Amino acid sequence: MIQLSLIGIGTGNPDHVTLAGVKALQAADLILLPRKGEGKSDLVDLRRLLCRELLGREALGRETSGRETSDRESLNGVERPRVVEFDLPERDNSVDYLAAVDDWHAAIADVWGELMDTWLPQGGRVAMLIWGDPSLYDSSLRIAGRLGEGGRQVEVKVVPGITSLQVLTAEHRIPLNALAEPVQITTGRRLRERGWPADAARVAVMLDRGGAFETLPSEGIHIWWGAYLGMDKQCLIEGPLSEVGAAILQQRAVLREQHGWIMDTYLLARRSC
Repeated sequence: MIQLSLIGIGTGNPDHVTLAGVKALQAADLILLPRKGEGKSDLVDLRRLLCRELLGREALGRETSGRETSDRESLNGVERPRVVEFDLPERDNSVDYLAAVDDWHAAIADVWGELMDTWLPQGGRVAMLIWGDPSLYDSSLRIAGRLGEGGRQVEVKVVPGITSLQVLTAEHRIPLNALAEPVQITTGRRLRERGWPADAARVAVMLDRGGAFETLPSEGIHIWWGAYLGMDKQCLIEGPLSEVGAAILQQRAVLREQHGWIMDTYLLARRSC
């Protein structure tokens, strides 16, 4: 039996990892760290930092297949988890979006399963560090659900984490929703395709490849935007969309060029709210 813990680690600040997350990480036999290419090396660097700080030593086993991974260490008679890094399969963006995502998830599940079979053939506890929280626009739970398709016994546990929306509203010092009003969480792709959601006083937008808010009439809308939330390179901009929209796009382009990747989110509100 594999016990898989999906641990929400927040958005870049090690202090945002909960005590429950720390305990789950320390209790693991195997920790899997995904690598997403050189352009997003910061993401695996953060996970390495968490392992180093919370486990008290450098991450182990930085080979794609884990063939040269060190054995579990022991300190004062207490064994420490083995850490194995792996290359995340790439998604095929040339085909239908949903079909491409389905194939991508299947490929990732195959990699997870192979690593578990290799390092824990008799079963054990596996931990994965999930950016933000596993419940919000993250596919780790759907991928984990595929692990049992080949007869593998996997018990999944979720350790909640702080989401980018929580950090965004905290840094801007605002509530997510207007008084007694609904808020809708959507993606940049949906905002482009469908416009402002009906009956939503506020709209939180995630996974935007850039500038989906340009499709909206800018007058009467306020925006709170943030990039690299929780990280030392965090950037915040807020104001009437008609006044700051262009500045956000310009700053976004500069940051992406500077760091090689960008992760941002924003909250939109009709000004009367």
